[in-house]
Amino acid sequence: MKWFFDTSVLIPAFLEDHENHERSFAALSAANRRIASCAAHSLAEVYATVTRLPGKHRMSSQQVLFFLEEIEERLTIVSLESDEYLKVIRRSAAAGVVGGTIYDALLAGCAVKAKAEKIYTWDERHFRLLGPEIAARVEKP
Repeated sequence: MKWFFDTSVLIPAFLEDHENHERSFAALSAANRRIASCAAHSLAEVYATVTRLPGKHRMSSQQVLFFLEEIEERLTIVSLESDEYLKVIRRSAAAGVVGGTIYDALLAGCAVKAKAEKIYTWDERHFRLLGPEIAARVEKP
């Protein structure tokens, strides 16, 4: 069984007081590079989000780099080539995907490239909009 981690699962895995921490952390802890992956873009999303959280939740860039190293240690990092980007965007446009959901479509493209059977996400709604091939793989951790 191959797993793919959406950013919405990676972030709470490192935030102990997040409502989804326990399940996200458990899923990430059970992962290894043989069976689990995430998109390269998710590394930037984790960094951008966690270094800009409000108040006491905000972390320094050095703290977040530690998290990114943990992700890289546990997960295979998947990226799309330019032709794959365009293929996903064309398919998404034809399906009526607009706005920021295109980023989820690109993550889903990485999941397909990684041959993931499960896409772990807390944002099920957006991923289910991407068609039956993706919707069948979507699961909360």
